[in-house]
Amino acid sequence: MKKAFVFSLLMLLASVSGAVSVEDAHPNVILMMADDLGWADVGFNGGKIIKTPELDKMAAGGMVFERFYAAAPVCSPTRGSMLTGRHPYRLDIPFANTGHLKPQELTLAEMLREKGYRTGHFGKWHLGTLTKTEKDANRGGPGGAQHFSPPQDNGFDVCLSTESKVPTWDPMWIPKEQKSKQTWGAMKDPEKEGSLYGTYYWNEKGEKVTDNLRGDDSRVIVDRVEPFIRKAAEDKKPFFAVVWFHTPHLPVVAGPKHYAMYPEARNEHYRNYYGCVTAMDDQVGRIRKTLQELGMAENTLLAFCSDNGPEGKGTGPGSAKPFRGRKRSLLEGGVRVPGVIEWPARIKAGSRTQMAVVTSDFVPTVAEVVGAEMTVPPVDGINILPVFAGKMKERPKPIGFASRGQAAWHDGRYKLFRSGGSKPWSLYDLDADPTESKDLAAEMPERVKAMAGDFEKWMQSCMSSRSGADYTEIRKP
Repeated sequence: MKKAFVFSLLMLLASVSGAVSVEDAHPNVILMMADDLGWADVGFNGGKIIKTPELDKMAAGGMVFERFYAAAPVCSPTRGSMLTGRHPYRLDIPFANTGHLKPQELTLAEMLREKGYRTGHFGKWHLGTLTKTEKDANRGGPGGAQHFSPPQDNGFDVCLSTESKVPTWDPMWIPKEQKSKQTWGAMKDPEKEGSLYGTYYWNEKGEKVTDNLRGDDSRVIVDRVEPFIRKAAEDKKPFFAVVWFHTPHLPVVAGPKHYAMYPEARNEHYRNYYGCVTAMDDQVGRIRKTLQELGMAENTLLAFCSDNGPEGKGTGPGSAKPFRGRKRSLLEGGVRVPGVIEWPARIKAGSRTQMAVVTSDFVPTVAEVVGAEMTVPPVDGINILPVFAGKMKERPKPIGFASRGQAAWHDGRYKLFRSGGSKPWSLYDLDADPTESKDLAAEMPERVKAMAGDFEKWMQSCMSSRSGADYTEIRKP
């Protein structure tokens, strides 16, 4: 019934305006995500240092979200929200390297596969371990078997996935004489100069990948994404691709070409950071070019964001300016991240929106388009299709945040924030004060009380979900 309604609506829109194809009922979907990329690390947000021409073209061709939020200030929780539409606390993935996607959760990949999509995951997974048999990354192997939950068990047909981080150049290798855990120069011959880093790529069969792993890690990833897209085009099947770059998570290493682009950088760490981001940007352009060559760009929802703010306490090469806070903080700099969506069939080029949007919104939005039903309530995200059309200016429900004692409740304008469980609430007017420099809590006690009460109700709901109360049946083995 729901699918029929959406399909009929799209047919009506197509007949009236000619701008929307009935094929939009099954658009291709690509969700790209950087790792620890700061708000001001891209040109379309005003960044002046790092060259991101391809992302800037994508922004010019689509919609820039001036208030785009990661659901958490660290990686794993945000990734879980993007695939389920639910806050990470509901999933029992409250922080990095904790929990895993449970079999009862319904992922966007599973929804779309049931609708005839070919599905693929490429890059960082970080939602469970990928092997039970050998030591791998942070938790992989016999000791982490209880967290085994690879992409292929969560709806993905094709995979090139790592459990967690890898170097951004020669991703399998680390110098034998490592002077820094943050960065190093590109090795000429890593088999002689280096040793294995210890985090491996795995495919959908649970096999370790050993070929084509040299050079830029973003290129290594897109070398698998491109044929996946071309195969879907050849088979005339809609596709869903999750492309989760490791860049610019530590350790950051740039290849010679991109390293040479930043001779004025403060030091080697900064130069490698800037270079690896531009290398990733090149690969975003490669994906866009592939879609255009195949005639698929018009009907592909192509999204890009970061999983949280930039790494580094106080300072670092990544920039969250003008916001306070960085990775691990629920202040704006830790969770407000670059966000852009390009979908020519539905989004006018050069669009921008001030409405707050969060990674949890992808699932209900895509589900609405294809007529899929989300069977594990409650869902924290909302359908943002009206935002694409310029018909939704204010978020209809708040966004809740929680991370290691920190808490925040964002109603679209005002943000309630607490840095620890026993500490008092602060209140910020993000319309007037996006840098969170003036605490209004003493001036607006009634608003603080009301918002705090709503937050506590929401948190109780999350804790109920976390205990398993939402699960009525085991959906998959």
